[in-house]
Amino acid sequence: MFSAMLTQLADKAPTAPADLLPPAFAAWFARRGWAPRPHQLELLAKGNARRSALLIAPTGAGKTLAGFLPSLVALAARGKVPPGSASRGIHTLYISPLKALAVDIARNLDAPVAEMKLPVTVETRTGDTPAHKRQRQKLKPPDILLTTPEQLALLIAQPDAERFFSDLDTVILDELHALVTSKRGDLLSLGLARLRAIAPQHRAVGLSATVSDPLALAEWLVPQVAGCEVRADLVTVAGGAKPEIRILESEERIPWSGHSARYALPEVYAAIAASRMAIVFVNTRSQAELVFAELWNLNELGLPIALHHGSLDAGQRRKVEAAMGAGRLRAVVATSTLDLGIDWGDVDLVVHVGAPKGASRLAQRIGRANHRMDEPSQAILVPANRFEVLECRSALDANYLGAQDTPPLRRGGLDVLAQHVLGRAVAGPFVADAFFAEVRSAWPYRELEREAFERTVEFVANGGYALRSYERFAKIRQTVDGSYRLTHPRFAQQYRLNVGTIIEAPLLKVRLGGNRGRPGAPLRGGRVLGEVEEYFAEMLAPGDTFLFGGEVLRYETIRENEMLVTRARDEAPKVPSYAGGKFPLSTYLAAGVRAMLADPAEWHRLPAQVQEWLTLQKQVSALPGRDNLLIETFPRADRFYMVAYPFEGRLAHQTLGMLLTRRLERARMRPLGFLATDYCVAVWGLGDMGRLFSTGGLDPGALFDPDMLGDDLEAWLDETWLMKRSFRACALIAGLVERRHPGQEKSGRQVTVSTDLVYDVLRSHEPDHILMRATRADAAEGLLDVARLGEMLARVSGRIVHKRLERISPLAVPIMLELGRERVDGESADVLLSEVADELMREAAGE
Repeated sequence: MFSAMLTQLADKAPTAPADLLPPAFAAWFARRGWAPRPHQLELLAKGNARRSALLIAPTGAGKTLAGFLPSLVALAARGKVPPGSASRGIHTLYISPLKALAVDIARNLDAPVAEMKLPVTVETRTGDTPAHKRQRQKLKPPDILLTTPEQLALLIAQPDAERFFSDLDTVILDELHALVTSKRGDLLSLGLARLRAIAPQHRAVGLSATVSDPLALAEWLVPQVAGCEVRADLVTVAGGAKPEIRILESEERIPWSGHSARYALPEVYAAIAASRMAIVFVNTRSQAELVFAELWNLNELGLPIALHHGSLDAGQRRKVEAAMGAGRLRAVVATSTLDLGIDWGDVDLVVHVGAPKGASRLAQRIGRANHRMDEPSQAILVPANRFEVLECRSALDANYLGAQDTPPLRRGGLDVLAQHVLGRAVAGPFVADAFFAEVRSAWPYRELEREAFERTVEFVANGGYALRSYERFAKIRQTVDGSYRLTHPRFAQQYRLNVGTIIEAPLLKVRLGGNRGRPGAPLRGGRVLGEVEEYFAEMLAPGDTFLFGGEVLRYETIRENEMLVTRARDEAPKVPSYAGGKFPLSTYLAAGVRAMLADPAEWHRLPAQVQEWLTLQKQVSALPGRDNLLIETFPRADRFYMVAYPFEGRLAHQTLGMLLTRRLERARMRPLGFLATDYCVAVWGLGDMGRLFSTGGLDPGALFDPDMLGDDLEAWLDETWLMKRSFRACALIAGLVERRHPGQEKSGRQVTVSTDLVYDVLRSHEPDHILMRATRADAAEGLLDVARLGEMLARVSGRIVHKRLERISPLAVPIMLELGRERVDGESADVLLSEVADELMREAAGE
């Protein structure tokens, strides 16, 4: 239905006449052997009519040129600045989610500007731009400036922002879908609202290829008016050639668990060798390192293969990008750092190692191959385990249907608003009434209540009720004329050093401790075993055990930026290592997997070994249905296990596991721990859960009742460090605690100590503080995925199927392998895991 609505909207769009294109531009197209495409001419017509527009078009359709064409035509007609005249301000502002994309677009714009000899200056402004160039840009702005959301926040916070943007004609937002679903999008929306106040004459152009709700995105682009539906014009382009995607059917046995896909890498290497240039996408940085190392071990031909992910030095990433652009590489192993629309030209193959986790993400990544709209992109999906075979099949079906599952647009965060309030004061005095109206014109804040706005301004002014006695929180004040102004220039400098919403997770070194003296002596540090994210350490209590680097370790204490541990002999670590990739499984793909499992008629499209696995599961237990919830209980060794199969993604499953263990504790089942993957959650303990369910001691429906998201969730959050982890990010974004100060930078540990103290104060004395509100919202949406969990619990209410088994089921084998998994380096890892998997499957089959 939605696709039909888009088609109707596209059909109603007026066809732009070709004579809109000036002769010089028409000649340039002709020299290149091109003809302007209808959507490029249509955007030119929108520009002439001063209409904002959202262009949705597939990769290779010329979106970027369509976005810039009206600006280039207008600037060519305007001509150069007459000698002796004052310099003009920015004409066109281009905003990209990536610095590299801004630089790449600037390079691509140079060609038409130079070849047509246009009187147009094009420059970039990113975090890598030298200070002298930034200063020169302020005095003599280019015609077209390409930048990022963070740089826009800095530019509008300049005292001369009104002069700089006074001539602004067009704002182009590239890869818009990648910006609007995060706090970067909140900050960007507020920046655009400020630009509309400074230069109300400008229009906005959004460019995107993967959008699940185009109408909402079209609203996001333009100022919102209470009680009215206001949106930009929608221009859609029918998809080009369908990509040719196949799932790798390896001759090797598909693993039961794990995420490395090491079994298939020889075949991946062969595919690379047969292509001109390939991008090998993975979901996490650790996967990228492992796959890259394995491909190098297989690289008998000496092919130039590179690595690209966010933890690498920026200079190294730029070298890889330059080598790709020059065609000097045969393959690049990459994470999401190469997801977005840089045109690499000669890439003719995309390999996706591991399941893509979303239909839109897969489409985005496949779009990196063959930037020619009328030729199909080539892609290979490489499932890392048997559940991922099902997910890859679901993703492939979704791609051929053209389905999109980008996340919904989000409501604006109050922590981001607090940062913007300070930035507004850095630019100059503001009056609350006018500023409130400006903020409400931004789509994420269109429903912002005046009380929340005033509380946010109050927070920036004095820290809020509980913190108002501390002078360091008083950053702005209201003067006699009613306007708000900065209290001290140092706050402007701190704002510029800390602007932005991207919070890197701090790391702690894991150091093996020991006491070489008598028992009870202080721990002494030994060798470093590796690093973990700080939040993982915060979830531990002294004495907790966990798996790390193939060993069971006991957490002892944190000292500065190190976590001290000792070796332990615990056979059942209390805190398991979590499985799964960085991205949670999308709701759309999850539904596809459940549908496939429930319909044996579809199994013929799966590899024979996967069909045999599912057939055996059907014989010895049951299969999850489309809308029910299968839970299995069985004993093994000296433990009792319960495995549930919601298929709702890792985040929702982790929250479910925490809440189930609380309820089972009250039922005296003595749970010991849980493990969550994208597909299922396992809980184990000393009590026989299967017997409890079968004898009526506890109804499984009551155990999974949606009311667990009430008091149980609140009680659990009060006991965990998750809220403090969320609060830390909100406090950094809102400017309550600064990571960077002039001449110094706080360590992650110092920031955590500072924010923990403030959190305790606010929780006790001002629980409704705006940062506490922001923290609860973030925890529910991000760390916990409460909404998705709630939808699942409501869907399966009254539809829970319990199977009490005498032994492990085939479907439970993957998570049981993850549960007992210890990291073993080298080729022996696959051999050992295969042996354990064989033993578990023989057990499941009753052999």
